[in-house]
Formats: sequence, structure tokens, C-alpha cells
Amino acid sequence: MVHCKRINNAEYGLEERELLSAALHIDKSLPHVLLSTCNRTEIYWGEGDVSSGILRHLYRVASGLESALTGESAIQGQLKSAYMEATGKYRLSSPLNRLFQSAMHTGKRVRTETRISQGAVSHSQVTVDMLKRKNIDLKRKTVSIIGVNKLTEDILKYLLSCRAVNIFLSNRNVEKAKILAGQYGGTAVSLDNKRRMLLFSDVLICATSAPHTLVGNEDIPDGKEMIIFDLAFPRDVEECVGTRENITLFNLEDIERFAAENRQLRASEIMKAEQIIDEEMAAFYEWQEMRATYL
Repeated sequence: MVHCKRINNAEYGLEERELLSAALHIDKSLPHVLLSTCNRTEIYWGEGDVSSGILRHLYRVASGLESALTGESAIQGQLKSAYMEATGKYRLSSPLNRLFQSAMHTGKRVRTETRISQGAVSHSQVTVDMLKRKNIDLKRKTVSIIGVNKLTEDILKYLLSCRAVNIFLSNRNVEKAKILAGQYGGTAVSLDNKRRMLLFSDVLICATSAPHTLVGNEDIPDGKEMIIFDLAFPRDVEECVGTRENITLFNLEDIERFAAENRQLRASEIMKAEQIIDEEMAAFYEWQEMRATYL
């Protein structure tokens, strides 16, 4: 039989996963595949038949149905890397090889034939996705970001993937802004110089932990056109800024509403994904029966 031990985010809390992961191990001389991500640790090994429970689980993992964010695509690459690393170290059994090859094929079918991976669901993804929908040419526009944290760094990565080149980074602690700017090719600006920065900005993204607003009506020149994303709580941008004729202001509620719509879209595609998984499981069982006949 092919066996599986697993710890994942659906069954255990973060602290429990840390404790169990430390205890989860297998003899390194035994051919196996280790799938280890921030949300799961899974070990597969053995020869012979693959149970329906293991088969359906791995197909669902490959399809993004077991992920914290349904439909996320990173797991596909993680699964392939785990399998390739295992084949580089061991001679895996035929059923184990077939299991992972068919799982990767199933995951690819789900992403190709359904819309389960469409639509951003994280704050950082949604922000950039909304810019795309407004047909903003990021290669030609200047984007300013106020705040240095995980959220703004993720947004910065997405911006660079869209080939944004003119990026200002500002923060109360300007040294932190300089470090992040150095890593991603931006320009650090002291928060004291925010008015001059905003003079040249086409897009402003704010996400700080400040207890008060940082950008007021008087900080933005008259007649200035700008799209602003205020991802802070409490808000970084005065509400009245959004009433100006040439300013479009999105706050945290707007972002979360957009993300909720995308999550609903993904949820509606789960049934289609499950149908594909059923088809691929049937194909695997057919292979398994034929293999048993000739052994």
C-alpha cells in the first residue's frame, strides 16, 4: 500500500502544527515524497495500491481545494518541486510515481477548465488587480507607497511583476523605507516630504499603523488626478479627499468587498473542480486494475 502522513492547516492550529511537524519524520533511506509548505507537511511512501482517501486528498491539494485560499496556484509548483526532489534522491515505486504525475495533471486540468484560480483574494493582490482593471499603465505612471510592512512589500512585488518602474516608498522611519527601496529598486522619501512626493504621484497606496490620518486634503495639489488605496485601520487618508473631482479613493471596506466577490466566484467553481477530480480518479483506478492484472 501507498501510505501518507500529513499535518495541515485545516486540521490543526498554528501552534499544534509546529509541534506535530517537529515530530513528523520518516527514515531517510526509505523512498518517499515530502511536501512541505507554510500550510502543510505531508509524506508519501510505499508500493502497491493507492487508497481512495489518499488519491482524492492529493488531487484536491494539487487543485488548490485544500489551500487556505481556495484555488491558489503556488501549491502546483510546490508539489512539482517536492516530486522532482524525491525522484532525484530515490527510485520511487510505480504507484507513487503515477500518483504524483496524475495529481499534477489533475491540478493543471482544474486550473485550465475552471475559473477557480481567477480573481484576487488577498489585500495586496486585490489592490494591484483593481489597478489593472482601470487600465493603468504602470510602466508609465508613478506609484507612491506609504508604510513599510508585509502588506506593502507584497504589493511592491506585484507592482514589479507588472513592470512598474517609478515607485516612491515613504515611512515614518525613513531607514526602513531605504532598505525596502534598495531591495526592489524604488526611491525612499521622508514622510516630511510627502507633499512633494504626491505632486508627482499618479497612484498612492497607504498601509500604516498610525493612530491618525497622514494624508489630508491640503497635502494634494489642486486639480491633481490620483487613485488612492487606503488599506489602513484606522484610515491614513482623510475621507474628504475622496470627494474631490479628480481623486478616486478606495478604503479597506472597498478592497474587502472586491475580495469577497472573488472568493464567491472561486467557490462557485468548486463543483466543476470536483467533477474533474472524479474523472481523474476513475482513470487512476483503471490504471491500477490493469497493473494488478499484469503483475
